[in-house]
Amino acid sequence: MKPFKIILLAFFLLPLFNKAQEIAYNGNPDTSYLTARDLAFNGKRSIARDTLTNILTKYPNYADVRSLLASTYSWDGKYEKARGHFNRILSADKENKEVWIAAIKNELYAKKNDLALGLSNKALLYLQNDTDIQELRATALANIKKENESPSAAEKAKESVETKSLQNSINFRNSIDVFDIVFNPMIYSSIGYGRKTEYGTIIGRVNYSNRFETNGIQYEVDLYPKISKTFYAYLNYGYSDATIYPGHRAGAELYANLPKAKEASLGMRYLNFSGTNVAILTGSFGLYKGNYYFSLRPYITPQPTGNWGASGALLVRKYFKDGDNYLGLDAGMGYSAELNQFIVDGELLSETQLFLESQRLRLEYQFSNKKGNNVYNTNLGVNRQELAFSSGNFFWAISAGLSYEIRL
Repeated sequence: MKPFKIILLAFFLLPLFNKAQEIAYNGNPDTSYLTARDLAFNGKRSIARDTLTNILTKYPNYADVRSLLASTYSWDGKYEKARGHFNRILSADKENKEVWIAAIKNELYAKKNDLALGLSNKALLYLQNDTDIQELRATALANIKKENESPSAAEKAKESVETKSLQNSINFRNSIDVFDIVFNPMIYSSIGYGRKTEYGTIIGRVNYSNRFETNGIQYEVDLYPKISKTFYAYLNYGYSDATIYPGHRAGAELYANLPKAKEASLGMRYLNFSGTNVAILTGSFGLYKGNYYFSLRPYITPQPTGNWGASGALLVRKYFKDGDNYLGLDAGMGYSAELNQFIVDGELLSETQLFLESQRLRLEYQFSNKKGNNVYNTNLGVNRQELAFSSGNFFWAISAGLSYEIRL
């Protein structure tokens, strides 16, 4: 670097260096610590943190100062910042009982009971048989047991929807599929009316589609009867005289609520297209874990020839405040006859398409207003599927949908 550049750089940096020298801590650390402690205990934690942080610039290993700083963060709910300071102290002083206790309590406050248990076990390696640490460990264990025995947040979200008072609802749905080759956009719309009762839910629906430049209407009804606290069912029937819909469709499935926030089901679907009958075996296994719900569903389509069609779907949802508010991911592979039927010039292609390779991925976001009487759902997905008339070649489709439900 040229001499004049060095001189110029020094000219600009010198004032900053002088300023740093002016604000560097040069007081009595013990006196400042006691002052900061009084401020912290009197609710002036932000001012106390400024003093404690200033002390640590010159005395970074002053454990009492760093511990008090961590505690002020913990009291204000800033558990991650507190955790970092506690860990730094304990990495150097593994027999500091006061800091171990504060660190474990920080995790308990943060409801990180597994971390609190881990810290307690580690503390007991250095502070063997310490009764205070053992009590905190017992608290963490009790909290973990309570978490495992009580319904998860996602399960509570589901129950909050199922146990709401009797109500009516009107639902409007619209979606569109846009293809990269061959096919024109396909439009789907529906309007439905639902009624929740103490015996279950009934939903009537009218579906409209425009596919292959053909309009069609389908009439459909869903029933969700409650059988017991453990079992409930799903029943479906649909009718249409349009070529783009099956003439008849039916479905039945039995669900069981299992221990430890799990559920399973077993059922079937039936489709009738102009004399061609398709039966689909299906089921599901679901798990509620924290705020998440996971569900795996296979579709098996038996054929007289012995070749069976198969597909599967994975659903993942993260719930927020209740069952009406969540973010979901739906992924599938294979082919299920109830998901897509392509008819060209009145000819059904289902028997060939049952075994075409396909994949799909869809993102879904649902939310409600503050009163919970208006629910909105939006989704966006992508599909990749083999062409029925050109084996080994694929088309892509982008799907987007929006629905709106009014609860009365």
